[in-house]
Amino acid sequence: MREMKPSIETAKKLAGFLDTSVGYLLGETEDDDLLKDQDMICRFKDIKDFSKEEKSQINFTLDALIRDARSRFAYA
Repeated sequence: MREMKPSIETAKKLAGFLDTSVGYLLGETEDDDLLKDQDMICRFKDIKDFSKEEKSQINFTLDALIRDARSRFAYA
């Protein structure tokens, strides 16, 4: 059996038709809505060109905020 390899554009169109993400189609995530949040995608685009150190600082801060939010949720 021959393996099919669609182009990126074909994968994007298929994901759009199925109302999911390319990552979900590729099995990279089980959460099909994860990569469809436009606000988060804009944030990722904003930081993609930052230095490694700047990205590390952003991730450190984000991790702390997530940890804090989870703690509040757990004790609510």
